[in-house]
Amino acid sequence: MHQQPTPPSAAGERPPWSRHTPFPTAGADPRTPKTADLPPTPSAGPRLSSPAAQAGPPSPVTAEPRASRSPRTPQGNRPTPELPPTHTALVCVALPGLAISEEPGQLAGRGLDGFYRGGRRLLSRCQVRVAGREALPVQATMTGADSARFVGTLRASSAAGPDPDVVVERTRHADGTERITLRSAALRPLRLPVEVALGTDLAELAAIAAGAAGPELPASVHDSGLRWATADTAACVTADPPPSDALASAGLLRWELELPPGGTAAVELRVRPEGAGPLRPAGHAATSPLAPARAAGDDYRVAPLLHSAVADLQALLLRDPGHPSDTYLAAGVPWRCGLAPAEALAAARMTLPLGTRLAAGTLRILARTQLQGPGPRAGMIPGPRRDAGPHLPPSCTGTEATLLFPVLLAEARRWGLPEQETQELLPAAERCLTWLRTTVGDGTYLPDPYPTGPARCETQAHAHRAALLGADLLDAYDRPGTTELRQWAQTLRTTFRADFWLEDRGGGRPAAARAPDGRPVPHLAATAVHLLDTGLLGAGSLAPGLLDKVHTEHLARLLATPVMDAGWGLRGLGTKEAGHNPFGHRTGAVRVHETALAVAGLAAAGYEREAAGLLKGLLEAAEHFGHRLPEMFAGEQRSATAAPLPHPAACRPAATAAASVVLLFTTLAGIRPDAPARTVTLRPVRSAPLGELGLTGLRVAGAPFAVRISRLGLAMVEEAADDLQLGA
Repeated sequence: MHQQPTPPSAAGERPPWSRHTPFPTAGADPRTPKTADLPPTPSAGPRLSSPAAQAGPPSPVTAEPRASRSPRTPQGNRPTPELPPTHTALVCVALPGLAISEEPGQLAGRGLDGFYRGGRRLLSRCQVRVAGREALPVQATMTGADSARFVGTLRASSAAGPDPDVVVERTRHADGTERITLRSAALRPLRLPVEVALGTDLAELAAIAAGAAGPELPASVHDSGLRWATADTAACVTADPPPSDALASAGLLRWELELPPGGTAAVELRVRPEGAGPLRPAGHAATSPLAPARAAGDDYRVAPLLHSAVADLQALLLRDPGHPSDTYLAAGVPWRCGLAPAEALAAARMTLPLGTRLAAGTLRILARTQLQGPGPRAGMIPGPRRDAGPHLPPSCTGTEATLLFPVLLAEARRWGLPEQETQELLPAAERCLTWLRTTVGDGTYLPDPYPTGPARCETQAHAHRAALLGADLLDAYDRPGTTELRQWAQTLRTTFRADFWLEDRGGGRPAAARAPDGRPVPHLAATAVHLLDTGLLGAGSLAPGLLDKVHTEHLARLLATPVMDAGWGLRGLGTKEAGHNPFGHRTGAVRVHETALAVAGLAAAGYEREAAGLLKGLLEAAEHFGHRLPEMFAGEQRSATAAPLPHPAACRPAATAAASVVLLFTTLAGIRPDAPARTVTLRPVRSAPLGELGLTGLRVAGAPFAVRISRLGLAMVEEAADDLQLGA
């Protein structure tokens, strides 16, 4: 029997390997306290003061409240500020543009309300009154990833009785435009006064997250609208048609609109930084790196879910300012609209079925940030920390990103990344693998954070996969080091199965980590699903995993129990573990990415029943979220009458959540390409849990690819490159 260590919060003292000095990390998540022992990393957030933070591609915004510190640190006398909730907001995204509002549609200047560009709120208040009254809200809907429609009604004529006779429709776009349309059903002509009250604080999103946005600024009349300015920035709103009256002191624009019987009249507002042109989002370009995949089948939910996922991925695309042809995915809106290396790599990996150009761009961007030698961190892809719950110190996404880099390159080559691009990125992947072998040295496990952190279960899975896929990649180009990588991976498999598997009367479980003194951290967490994610090798084969067949069976059983499966997806921490919190984003909430990895890994290992249960639960949840999955939601147990509880601080859309949808559907088809060998192997889920399913608009080996899975679980290729052969 293994004794469970006392959680730091209960003991009143944190273990030595969890003590770190706080600093504002680039790309960090403002929803959790930050602690770290790494120096500042390349910027994914605005205005970091460290010179190192200026390296790499700047992101348009990552909310990083500077006042946010852990209450357990000596400096942390102030509590972490409470973030404005996002779960009821309609978020229009076309990065670097955002438009965020609540369901009534009025931008009231509260919380996150407003139009944003590049991380700055250009307009926080936009309140429309017709004939001195606000319209009664009747409907609010997303009409696309980047647009929303708000409909209200009012009675403009006393002869109308109880029925409204004017409809006020507002269509809002992330590019900074809003169209206000009035439609009359009155029997006589109407002359309606329309007022739009405008205001802004020109606050950065980081300040809004920290509760330090500041008051509204005074306005001035400008062109056909209003203007606001600070010492370093300015924004303006212009109107078409121009208003009949503009009052700077009150922030008002006024019109007198004529509506004939059954007629319409409209006003369009344009919100922009002063001197800036129209927004040109990377996802709207004709050369988008993502193929427009579509799904159809017996389950009506598959079509809208994949459509929304692809649209959200397009909306989250950003260009590297120094290399505009290279794009990457921002981690999520609204809190992580910048480059978070591990999430960018993970999302690019899951979207390989939509083409390899996003993977190539992401890899090139991160290769330019790779740390050079000498020193123990030479070869790392730097990244921020993120919270790991009450039982482990914050995890180092620099480690995770460094291990994901060669994996993504190796698998992108299998999906069709051109040889020239692969060879150009190979030296960076070699440096990642050299860092891995150098850091492990004569040992077996990779500490995270290095060098005094615990040996995390998921970090060993990432390292093992990187070693095997990295060796496969190096072999393809006759590069040295493959023997050492494979030998270490073999040693890791042997020792991991002895050291990390904790026996009990139920068959055992993997430890979440081993502390530096060798003690196991026995908590059952969703991070164990990374043990099922082994990676794609040649001829459609998968790399071996750290668990043997018996242990994999036990893990599959554990993941399917109500302790881990909330009915909507996989909990981050089992319900029987100390510190479980259904809203804890590492301690009990359902994280979509981890659930999708579990589905894919279980299906690949042959545990289709367990995979199907998690898949169906996630699809049920997606329907409640309007087919736009958030990054996480509460891990409350599903019941017949309940809906999944949203997490008030979840990003939605989020890159890994949207990309997970692509992974889920391609897992059902079992697509395993080997573009260098010009083959593709299909290993569909034989139980066909969603019935017949067709996927079109994918890309394999640089060409369109379509596949159909029958109700009997048989797969048929319907479109592919002419020289692509079906593997055995």
